[in-house]
Amino acid sequence: MKRLSLFIIFLLTCRAAATGETVVPPREANAIRIMSYNTHNFVGTDGVRDYDRIADVINAVAPDVVAIQEADSATTRSDGAYTLREVAGRTLMFATYAPAIDFQGGRYGVGILSRERPLSVRRIPLPGREESRVLLVAEFGRYVLACTHFSLTPEDRLASVDVVNRAVRGTDKPLFLAGDMNFVPGSAPFRALSASFTVLNDTAAHTSPADAPRRCIDYVFGYNNGRRYAVLRRQVVDEPVASDHRPLFVDVRPAADPSAVFRTKPYLQNPFDGGISITWFTSVPAHGWVEYGADPSMLRKAEDVADGQVVCNTTRHRIRLTGLRPGATYCYRVCAREITLYRAYRKEFGDTVRSNIYTFRIPDAADDFTALVFNDLHKRQDVLDRLHAQVEGTDYDFTIFNGDCIDDPADEDEAIGFLSRMNEAVRAETHPVVFLRGNHEIRNAYSLRMRELLDYAGSSTFGAFSWGDTRFVLLDCGEDKPDSTWVYYGLNDFDALRREQADFLREELSSKAFKRATRRALIHHIPLYGMGDGAYNPCLALWGGLLAGAPFDICLNGHTHRHAYHPAGTAGNRFPVMIGGGNRVETATVMILRKKKKALSLKVVHANGETLHDLTF
Repeated sequence: MKRLSLFIIFLLTCRAAATGETVVPPREANAIRIMSYNTHNFVGTDGVRDYDRIADVINAVAPDVVAIQEADSATTRSDGAYTLREVAGRTLMFATYAPAIDFQGGRYGVGILSRERPLSVRRIPLPGREESRVLLVAEFGRYVLACTHFSLTPEDRLASVDVVNRAVRGTDKPLFLAGDMNFVPGSAPFRALSASFTVLNDTAAHTSPADAPRRCIDYVFGYNNGRRYAVLRRQVVDEPVASDHRPLFVDVRPAADPSAVFRTKPYLQNPFDGGISITWFTSVPAHGWVEYGADPSMLRKAEDVADGQVVCNTTRHRIRLTGLRPGATYCYRVCAREITLYRAYRKEFGDTVRSNIYTFRIPDAADDFTALVFNDLHKRQDVLDRLHAQVEGTDYDFTIFNGDCIDDPADEDEAIGFLSRMNEAVRAETHPVVFLRGNHEIRNAYSLRMRELLDYAGSSTFGAFSWGDTRFVLLDCGEDKPDSTWVYYGLNDFDALRREQADFLREELSSKAFKRATRRALIHHIPLYGMGDGAYNPCLALWGGLLAGAPFDICLNGHTHRHAYHPAGTAGNRFPVMIGGGNRVETATVMILRKKKKALSLKVVHANGETLHDLTF
């Protein structure tokens, strides 16, 4: 995939070199692309007014916001058109207009095109003895853009700087000033404006005249109000015909508000083998680490290092703590330092934030436990809420989500959104969670990236772990239809995964950890037993012989959305099988698996509060 991407970039570069076209790279995550364009009232150097041509230039750049200069509204020369709206419709952007003068029965001035609707707008007159000028200030969620077109008269340009400074004074958000300033770098108004603003575009990249640029008079400035941001890219677009100026753009990444850096709370996984995994997400690229220890006043730092480099500049953070003492309780907090710029020889940072201090306990060989087991939530908040209400107040040690909980994940936002709600419901920042994959987690565009969210108990989507003297064996049944089914488009090979698990199961059943356990639980999403004669059941064919002699105390499943209990020997099963309900409040169940001394018990509770089973094995 990486080679293909590089090849595509190479081809685009070769095409650009051959045609004179500028390649505009995509905007980086969390960046704002600010464009400035003197459109010459949408008339090109060929004398043709062409809204489509200007719109094509803007669409190729794909900015978040555009400062437009020289735009008519209902004038005779523009045939009565509201020219800014003409281009807004072609770029699918909001149009905000500020007339500077009355002209030919209409008006003439500046405007702003934006992806989001402005929260507020101000129009401030500026001096201009040859014609009046205007400053248009639009506030958006993350920033403020001021658009202007300074006078041709030197004295008026200098006076305009004072007006601009007064107009933006007290603005707390990042503020950017863009437009045709009609001055060159180093001039008196440039120096005056630079006392309160920083020029962000490359002034050596000229913008005027469009056919043979000899000077820079178009700019994007950043207001020096203490708001931090990094400049990721600055570029003049090679467009010599559409207007008498060339457009330019700047990509900036504002530092996030400290309260917005964390996207999720941390959640705990895999508290086994003297370690534990801590995962959390940030809303911005960051350097993340964990501070932990037995004493909250003496925390030490742990970070992820790969091949000599600290893993950073990412929004997904997972730290594996090792060397922990079984039976011990530890304090921890997660930390993140925002990275606003990550380049070969330059790094820039936002704020460092730290979470609350949480605790966790590493289980030891003598531990009893209580575990909550959910299945088939299918991203249904009402089902999660009702089931959680039935176990509110239960003193539990960890939670198992047995598949089809994050249903058909389309993208990261969707997956993280419901994962976070699941984790918060079961307090995963202090109580570890174990995730098994169901067939619905396998589907949709984000399914291949679910490993970024889930640290499975083992190196694959199946595995085994011990909590105290109870052994848990986790299997992944894959899809519920053959790999050849047309809806999979030849992109599944679960037959191979099932064969791999047969080998794993054979080794696990003969392992010391399995044999010395006093209690054993088998957990997988799709049931092997009680499915009926016509059901697609390849796992039973591969694993049934091994399980026929396996001394499990209980097997927990889901998938069917119908609660069922099959005592040992009633459906070809050597051990009891409990299938959870799900998908709707009317059928959903939650299980409470408890080990106390030598007894293993299972309670199944309906979403309406009714106890369906309370069994001891």
